[in-house]
Amino acid sequence: FQMRRDSGYSAMAEQQKQEEQLWHAMKITAYVLGTGLLIFTALVNFLSWYAQSTWDILGHFCQTTWLEFYYLFEGDEWTIFLLGAAVVPGLAFWCFNGILMVADVTGKPAFITRYRIQLGKNDPVDTKKLRQAIYVALFNQFFISLPMLVPMFSIMKWWGNTFSKELPTFRWFLMELSIFTLIEEILFYYTHRLVHLPLLYKHIHKKHHEWTAPIGVVSIYAHPLEHILSNTLPVMTGPMIMGSHIVSIAAWFSLALITTSISHCGYHLPFLPSPEFHDFHHLKFNQCYGVLGVLDYLHGTDTVFRQTKAYERHRVLLSLTPLSESIPEAPRRA
Repeated sequence: FQMRRDSGYSAMAEQQKQEEQLWHAMKITAYVLGTGLLIFTALVNFLSWYAQSTWDILGHFCQTTWLEFYYLFEGDEWTIFLLGAAVVPGLAFWCFNGILMVADVTGKPAFITRYRIQLGKNDPVDTKKLRQAIYVALFNQFFISLPMLVPMFSIMKWWGNTFSKELPTFRWFLMELSIFTLIEEILFYYTHRLVHLPLLYKHIHKKHHEWTAPIGVVSIYAHPLEHILSNTLPVMTGPMIMGSHIVSIAAWFSLALITTSISHCGYHLPFLPSPEFHDFHHLKFNQCYGVLGVLDYLHGTDTVFRQTKAYERHRVLLSLTPLSESIPEAPRRA
């Protein structure tokens, strides 16, 4: 009896000890998580405050500049819209790709060509194919994208905020960019998969995939129908839904064109977004359909990509050493 009682006391003591340890662990966990949450919240608030302060400092200059620009064209909304939605993004696209095309054709400056993704391809680029790509890109810009701005202009006028004399706040602009990016990811992913259906691929999307090793200008080298569905509508839809200011539209269109040019440029350059994801799509055709890769992950259309060296290199390069050198392809078996 004494032994059973001692055994019972021992079990109770052990249970009590375990409960105390559990309670202690829970308190430590709560303390760590609570402290981490407070630090994270403080950091986010600080960064947000700092960004807003910076925006406020520049705000007066930007607001004054915008009003001068607005009154320069005497409030002519169509002219202002055309400049913001077509001319500014177009200049951003061709200036950026002009630099890339010099490297593609001449191989200079040499430090850029070191960052080529598909080694030995487009070294140098076929000038006949390049001219064809430029003609198609210009055609799509002038005869597809430009006319599509007419109905967009009507929608933006209906909202009534696009040509406001007051610029949007920095936080609102960031929120808009987040929504634009999400809408583009959804629309581009599904329209892109649509044109990969055999019938549509043969008659429409195959044109874009003539370049298995793409270059920047190829980002809008596409069949007119594809340019409408996959290139233009995914980018235009966000601002039309949000009723965005023309300055936000100009910034978003320019950013979208430069980003897609980076995705197609064929170079994994330092401090720029990684183009490995979409470059792999051009190489393999049936992987990596999206922009961000979120829907590819959910639909399992990046499984092959994730097993490659390209996936290991799919990050922002923060040094001057090309990732093709630091993470080379495995040698092929004889």
